[in-house]
Order: sequence, then structure tokens, then C-alpha cells
Amino acid sequence: MTITTKNEWFIDKNGRTVLLRGVNLGGSSKVPTVPDGATHIETDFRDHRDVSFVGRPFPIKEADEHFRRIKHWGFNCLRFLITWEAIEHKGPKQYDKEYLDYIEEVLKIAEPYEFYIFIDPHQDVWSRMTGGDGAPGWLFEKVGLDFTKFDKSEAAFVMQYRYDSNNPKAYPVMYWDNNNVRFANATMWTLFFGGRNFAPSCKIDGINVQDYFQQHYIGAVKQIANNVKDFSSIIGFDSLNEPKKGWIEDKVDSSGKEGFSEVLGHAFTPFDAMVTAAGYSRTIPYREIKLTSIKETRKDTLNQNKISCWLEEAQDIWRREGIWDLDENENPIILNNDHFTIFDEKKVDFYKDYLSPFILMFSKEIRAIIPNSIIFFEGPEVTMIMGKKTNFDLPQNEGPYVNAAHWYDAASATTKRAWIRMNFDIMTDKLVFGKKNVQEMFNRQLANIKNVSKIIAGGVPTLLGEFGLHYDLKNKKAYKMYEKKGQKAFKKNIEMLTMYYDAMDMHLLHGTQWNYTSDNCNEWGDLWNLEDLSIFSRDQQLDPSDINSGGRAVKGFCRPHFLHCAGIPMNMKFNLKEGSFYFEFDGDSSIQAPTILYIPKIQYPKGFKIKINKGIVEKKENDQLILIKIKEDGIHRVNITQIK
Repeated sequence: MTITTKNEWFIDKNGRTVLLRGVNLGGSSKVPTVPDGATHIETDFRDHRDVSFVGRPFPIKEADEHFRRIKHWGFNCLRFLITWEAIEHKGPKQYDKEYLDYIEEVLKIAEPYEFYIFIDPHQDVWSRMTGGDGAPGWLFEKVGLDFTKFDKSEAAFVMQYRYDSNNPKAYPVMYWDNNNVRFANATMWTLFFGGRNFAPSCKIDGINVQDYFQQHYIGAVKQIANNVKDFSSIIGFDSLNEPKKGWIEDKVDSSGKEGFSEVLGHAFTPFDAMVTAAGYSRTIPYREIKLTSIKETRKDTLNQNKISCWLEEAQDIWRREGIWDLDENENPIILNNDHFTIFDEKKVDFYKDYLSPFILMFSKEIRAIIPNSIIFFEGPEVTMIMGKKTNFDLPQNEGPYVNAAHWYDAASATTKRAWIRMNFDIMTDKLVFGKKNVQEMFNRQLANIKNVSKIIAGGVPTLLGEFGLHYDLKNKKAYKMYEKKGQKAFKKNIEMLTMYYDAMDMHLLHGTQWNYTSDNCNEWGDLWNLEDLSIFSRDQQLDPSDINSGGRAVKGFCRPHFLHCAGIPMNMKFNLKEGSFYFEFDGDSSIQAPTILYIPKIQYPKGFKIKINKGIVEKKENDQLILIKIKEDGIHRVNITQIK
């Protein structure tokens, strides 16, 4: 391995501290290339066994172009997306060799660029059939569900069914997350993590559904591990993107939380979701953003045609488990409100009892193939963003681990507006006024995430596995102005990204921005659920001979930072307006390799001046790097200023 961990830091083979700053590659890897899986294209998913993800994240012939651009922008780390569906879509253990060979070839091309790469088995709200991406479709059949009935039974909210270009309200922006409280997604995650406890009667091929699901998931990821085990750039694996707890820890009649952190759309209780999916009409509250919070605006009677999404020959798992049934008047009633909160007379803990054992099993299986792999883990994203208590139970001697929590500015992400001088703090459910206070809010949120890392497995590094913002703010205003104004059209995006990276620099945090999508376009964004967070688009590539062309808000993310430090980093600041950069570290002269800083030309078009209190400086301008060789221990300070 080319890198390992020590407390909160990554350490390279020369003993230097490494800062991982990278990007997710890529957004469209969530959907097939054949047939075209872009989510605005209507489908009933009946072809789910006959798809191909070859060409995600990009065609082989484009690989060098994209890797070269990403490297030029100062990124040294890739969170490389794959999906379970891409590997095992045909059926149990029927792995797509063409896709596996393709991934191997792409990562082979990446080797000379010397990225630190970790593989991200990605998912959002379980699968494409449930409004997101990730798991293969045949799993639904295994538990008795008919995914072609999910839309009609309100078991899932899916763009491929709902989108109407003439009616934006038919599929509102960012409403895919509503599937967290809908039946199909919540059921599958409950079975995946807690099937043994909460659905002991649900067995597939003689084993409990939890074991069956987890064994197939890990088995699919191991196919990738076997293909890339000899690549020096592969530093580890993410155990699972944004794992969901389903209904674990929820009362069956729970109505959910109030406040800005709540999902938008219909607010199903677990009971609502179960009986609606079973073919009963229910009246469900509907929530929308109103002013500065999410409020209930109406109630809708759903599934009026009384469609069940259970296959005709299948039994309703949750009814069979005694959670609900019908009274003498044929009305659904709750029989066990604590089914998902109490097991064996003890209150359950999702992180300790279900997520941690899964991470440990995943780690063991991956490390049997690639010893000392770094395992990047995360919990449900809202809990992590809010800095809530998470009882991860990961033994210190079984690392290395990295807290790869995700962080988004919730107000901007859900509204596609730049909340710069006013924002909403999801930790306090209060408004924040003034740009300085908004910046302090970001700083505080990231501090909370980093503090979580300090109590896990004796202290682990923190890498923001995802952060970023939409580039189609205010109805794609920047795109309309781009040909005339160029990068200045992204003024608001640059300002917000600067605030995000300033907060990261303050805490010396690692991070992989979401995302780089090679086939992003202005009309359909990242080709998935109306999201448009790619830092690159062909639609902005007015001059293909310019490596920066196609970049969006480049000055917001392409900024100075250290890459390798011969010692312990202490302070790092960049002032975009002034073009000044400051880096301070406690040097270790026993480390022979130099400290390396990335200083991008796009921030210093006329060059820069450098001042250090001690050490020898070497400029490698073509590579946009500065090398500093130190001769003594102690505090080293680097000041870089722009030549006007």
C-alpha cells in the first residue's frame, strides 16, 4: 500500500503527512450506459437483467483526458464509483465480466497519474427501482416484491415514472430522498441490516435474508477487489455509500422529525408505508419548504386504486411477523409498535448492533484480498452531518479506518439557491444571518464531524466523502450567461465553494467533492434525478485545447493546498480575493522527502512570490508544485502572495 493512517492523518511511504483532496468519479456511474439509464427516460425496469455499465465513468478513449484534467486541478484522490447492480445485475453470482474488465482497464490507465483511489460501492435509497441506484432488481423478487407496482402503490417515488417536462411539480427537485420513508427502500434496508432480528421468517435459499443480501453484496464488491489488488493506486474501499437504517430504531407509528432536516414530500410512518404498499388507501401529510423550514401543507389520500406491490404468491413479510393485521372491520391496525425498537428485551442501536458488525465483516473480506486496505465508512448522512452521537463499535486493532462522513449545506442543496448571507443551521433548526455567521456555521458543522472521528477506534482520520453544490443555481442562470461571461457566470458557485473549502482548511480536513461527471450536460445535469453537481461539463467546454475549459467555478475548488508535509500540519489558509496563501507546519528533519505544495496557475496567472522562514524552495511550475526541503525541526511558515 502507498499510504496508511496514524491518528487523524494519512501517512505516505516516506513518512510524510498527506492531505487527500479529490473528487467523486462520477455521477452518471449510478445508471447504465445500455440501455441509456438517464433517469428522465421513462422505463419500468423490466430489462434490469440485461443492462451494461461499461463506459461508466467514461469511455476508455477519454480516460487520459479526464485523469489529466483532474490532476491539473490539484486533486490527488479519487472516490471511484461502482454499483452492486453493475456487477451482479443478471442474477445471483452471475457477474458481468465485461464490466469488471472495463473497470480494471480504467484503473490501469489511472496508475501513472499517482492518484490515491478508494472504491465506492455506491447506492442511494437502495436501487434504481426505488428512486435511486445501487442494488440489482432481482433482489425484490427474492423477498416477494413486484417493483413494477412500486409507483402505483406509492411504495417508491421514481423519476422514470413521475417526471413531466411540462409540470415541474410532478417530480420536484431533490424529492428522491423521500424514498427514505417509503415502503420499498425502508423494507430492503431493514432486511439488509436487521433481517435476522426483525424478519426471522424471511429466508432465501434456506438462509435468512440479512445474510443472503450481505453475502451477495460483499461477494460482488470482492470481484472488483480481485481485479485491482495489484494496483498501487488503490488504497481501500468505502464499505457502503450512505447506508440507510430502514425502520430500525423507529416505532411503527412514528411520524418523523420536524425541521429542515426532514425529508420533503409525503411523510409516511412505517405503518402508513406498510399498509399502503399492501393495497390500502391512506391519507398522508405532505411537506414542502416554506420560508425557512419544512412545513406540512396538505394531506393526500394515496393508493386510491388499492394496488399491492407484493407478488400474488408472496406473503407480506411484516404482516407475517405480527407487526400489523386487520381488525374485525377489515381495517389495518398495529399489533406491535416496538417491533423495530426492541429486540431480546433490549433497545436496539443501529450503529452498534447492525452497521458496525457489517463494516467489520466487509473489512475482513476485503482485507483477505488486499491486506491493510483502508476501510472508509459512514453512517446515514443526516445523522453524520448533524454531528449526532453514533455508537460505532470498531476495534482499534482491526483498522485502518476512515470516517468518510458526507457534508452538504442543506439549504443550498435542497433549494438550488446560494444561501450565502443567510442560511439555516440544521443542527439548531434556526436561521443564521450574515456571511460571517454562515461561515462560522460551516466551521462548526465540520468540527462536529471531526469530533466524531476522535472517539471511533481510538481516533481515525476524517475525509468528507461527499460535499459540493449544484451548478444550475437559480434556474440555470450561469449557463445562460456562460458564453458571454465565462467563469464569471459562476460567481455565486465560486463564493460558496470558497466558503466550503475555507471551512475544510480551517480543520485540515480531507475531502472528495461531489462530483466529476464526464457526460454531464446543462439540460439533464449528472443524468440522475435532476442533480447537477459536476465540476465539469462538455457544455462549458468552449475550447477543448484548454485543459480548464469545461470546468465550472474552477477558482472555487482549484486552490492552493499542501499535498505532502514533512511533519505535522498546523495551519492552512487561502484568501481568494487577495490571492494569499499561508501554510504552517511542525517540521521533522528526519524525513528526507520534501514538503510539497500545490499552487495553481489559475489563481496566480502572473506568478507568485514565496517567503519561508527556513528551508530550501524548488519550483516545478509546469506541475504547479513547490517543493520545500527542511534541514531542522520546528515550526516552518510559508507565505505565498500573488504578483499583480
